[in-house]
Amino acid sequence: MNVIIIEDEKPAARRLGRLLGELDVAVSIMLHSVEESIAWFQENEHPDLIFLDIQLSDGLSFEIFDAVDVKSAIIFTTAYDEYALQAFKLNSIDYLLKPIDDEELESAVKKYRNLKPEAKKLSLDFEDIKKLLVNPLEREYKKRFTARVGQHLKIINADEVECFYSENKGTYAATSDGRNYLLDTTLENLEEELKPDTFFRVSRKFYVNINYIKDIISYTNSRLQIKLNSFSEQEIIVSRERVKDFKLWLE
Repeated sequence: MNVIIIEDEKPAARRLGRLLGELDVAVSIMLHSVEESIAWFQENEHPDLIFLDIQLSDGLSFEIFDAVDVKSAIIFTTAYDEYALQAFKLNSIDYLLKPIDDEELESAVKKYRNLKPEAKKLSLDFEDIKKLLVNPLEREYKKRFTARVGQHLKIINADEVECFYSENKGTYAATSDGRNYLLDTTLENLEEELKPDTFFRVSRKFYVNINYIKDIISYTNSRLQIKLNSFSEQEIIVSRERVKDFKLWLE
């Protein structure tokens, strides 16, 4: 199986490549933009299967198919529900919502393998989905949070938060001025609200902001300890199963 990944977020592309490797699926190349992909398809044999992010840094990935007649099977990857639902209506193999779940990925790969004899017959009408995306909005991540302080509401800018953490069933934002604020949310909800190149969930208890990491120290059992500029109330430990992805995210 000849597989390529088209994804503009390089840490996400590397993570997907690693997950596919665990499924014995070798990725031949990772492409990161519309322009790069068009050039590659014009010079290379087309793959059996493409993992295709819908929104790339320089435009919608469908622009690739305006320039090149691609016959490969496609599994869409997207953080946008409305795009994914429309893509699902097209004659694609499958679609995966980000962050990609390893079990859903395995299911999509199995689906492709089962349909492989018919894969070359897939015909995608990209005009249908492009009509919905005349002026696609850039993905908006949460820029501000509010916390109740006595009888007042405190506005907290996301770029001032060193880390988010959970404690005693509460979720807190620790800011760069050394304050901690109780938020009306959960770490699970924050997963869709935080900018992924700025915040990373290092454990079940902590999201950290890359801009406030002061030091990273080797810790027991192949884990890592993170030191932030101001926050010192608790040890921040990167859990062992997240160390590999954390190192990729740092790049």
